[in-house]
Amino acid sequence: MKKNNKSNVLDLMNKIPGRILSFIATILMVAVITNPGMAQDDIPTEADYYEIVDIPISEDIFLEVGGMDVMPDGSLAVCTRRGEVWIIENPSQVNGEEPEYRLFAEGLHEPLGLTYRDGAIYVTQRPEITRLEDTDGDGRADEYKTVWDRPLSGNYHEYFYGPLFTPEGNMLVTVNLAWIGYGESLSKWDGWLLEVTPEGEVTPIATGLRSPAAFAYNADGEIFYAENQGDWVGSGNITHLEKGDFAGNPRGLRWSSEPGSPLSLKIEDVPDTGAPMHEVAKDLPELKTPSVWFPHGVMGISTSGILLDNAEIDFGPFENQLFVGDQGQSKVMRVFQEKVKGEYQGVVFPFREGFESGVLRMNWGQDNSMYVGMTSRGWSSTGPDLYGLQQLVWNGEIPFEIKEVHAQPDGFELTFTKSVNPETAGDPSSYEITGFTYHYHSTYGSDIINQENAPVTHVEVADDGLSARLVVDNIREGYIHEIKADGVTEAETGYPLVHSVGYYTMKNIPEGEPLAVSTESTQAGSKDEDADESGFDSQKHQTTQPASWDGGADKVITINAEDAMTFDVTNFEVEAGSKVRLIFNNPTDLLHNLLIVQQGQLESVAQNALNMGLQGPQRGYVPDSDEVLYHTSLLEVGESESIFFTAPEQPDEYPYVCTFPGHWQTMQGVMTVTE
Repeated sequence: MKKNNKSNVLDLMNKIPGRILSFIATILMVAVITNPGMAQDDIPTEADYYEIVDIPISEDIFLEVGGMDVMPDGSLAVCTRRGEVWIIENPSQVNGEEPEYRLFAEGLHEPLGLTYRDGAIYVTQRPEITRLEDTDGDGRADEYKTVWDRPLSGNYHEYFYGPLFTPEGNMLVTVNLAWIGYGESLSKWDGWLLEVTPEGEVTPIATGLRSPAAFAYNADGEIFYAENQGDWVGSGNITHLEKGDFAGNPRGLRWSSEPGSPLSLKIEDVPDTGAPMHEVAKDLPELKTPSVWFPHGVMGISTSGILLDNAEIDFGPFENQLFVGDQGQSKVMRVFQEKVKGEYQGVVFPFREGFESGVLRMNWGQDNSMYVGMTSRGWSSTGPDLYGLQQLVWNGEIPFEIKEVHAQPDGFELTFTKSVNPETAGDPSSYEITGFTYHYHSTYGSDIINQENAPVTHVEVADDGLSARLVVDNIREGYIHEIKADGVTEAETGYPLVHSVGYYTMKNIPEGEPLAVSTESTQAGSKDEDADESGFDSQKHQTTQPASWDGGADKVITINAEDAMTFDVTNFEVEAGSKVRLIFNNPTDLLHNLLIVQQGQLESVAQNALNMGLQGPQRGYVPDSDEVLYHTSLLEVGESESIFFTAPEQPDEYPYVCTFPGHWQTMQGVMTVTE
């Protein structure tokens, strides 16, 4: 067996998780002080604890994973976007056994969810919930039973997800909005969470959903769903859903007057002012704000599967936390949540990147590994392959991570998986916190708004070194807080944190006594005056013709972004030292830039762009690096920009690339400099 459409890019991504590079200079300085013998190559990365292992796929099987579940015998049931259901025996590659594939069912319409239950397989294909059963024991489904035949307009975007069984034996499903230039509920219950009995009786539970690609129970048995950025959704997130909730996109309210609807809210009741969502929720009690925001382009771009690390799983020190996939950036993130004033809120951390395709579904194997099912056809991903099936395997060693973040009345408490160095962890300068939020409006997505610094003024480290209490100025209720702990090191080794950043959604500030701090703050929260400034080097981003160019440019190059996430020109030649005008046009409905970089540095620049944190959107995903020679701005839909530069004196091939998250794998070209 072998996997078709393979790429060697995965090897690079597995070996060098690029986020380490974004803060290595600061970290290494601190770490070397505490452990002078440590070299940069010694610093552990996520790949040193969690290994990505390929599960071989036969050449004739296009395993574009839509849904997955593990069966009682350890086999893996997988439905594909091409309408097939496969049973994979011996899927785990930990012991090196060859997997065996058996076609169980076919002829379905793009199933995007699968669950095994009581000897049958349930799938949510586009028009219905279908129960598949092998009644004669020949290994193939011979009974395809419709459980619920749902209303359907035929719009391509009316995806259907689930089912998730309730303790009572009913099924929860979610329905995508259609897309007609904006999200719309063309068919009854588009944009809703529904409960369906085995007899096909439907009860509407909640609406306001736009693209609810996944949902799951947390450790308390509460439902959370994953949402993607779009109209009325400033950024990806996970949200706790209860009966009668309205999660934000008003188009599903078209059906709020139907019998059984738990809401009476109407579309026209939802204001489209662009105010932050938590502010609107104060006057709209039905509006349920996200439990945890995933900043777009920083913590993914297309939130997907949710998987609970429960007490039965041995996968590291993260019991009862959630793992959340991202299709566009081919990675898995980690979420810790707590309840404050009766509402769930919490923090998202990076966890593991470098998967071979777009992560859509995750399941636990019987060997405590995580099965990861992937697809990217039509939904571009950082992982280059069209589909994939891999395992994530923990090696038993504990990574040095921020384990949890707890809100405090005057800041945050961070807990760690290993004891910290009290000197580095007790220094306020080891931390940097920034608050921000998004517009709540009908426009697709949102810029970061209301960004302000939140200075750490005092830190108290616990005697055992496993927690640090941070006193923080300018903590704001309803806001997302980027928490960086770049300067914190481990007590025993002096190593930095494997992942030193998390994003905490402060829905509520808890009651309680603040720390008694004798020293007053010497810093005050202030608006980041440079938040909207590009900070670009004018020599790399020259948008007007230099006055010294009396005769104009020696060569004019025009490059257009294409809908397929490619450049229409993938190579051009210029002479060494010549004057070049490059015109970049973006007629697509996505954001794009164009960076010309040093020879051999394309992957490095692309990874650095992914790891820019909040600076990414502010700087148009252009890293502040000598590896970048010239670049455009990040262009909106329909925009165009010219840049002027003098070609390098050294003849060579200089790559160019779009570094917006998820684009660099396909948007590449080469500028050849000749003698």
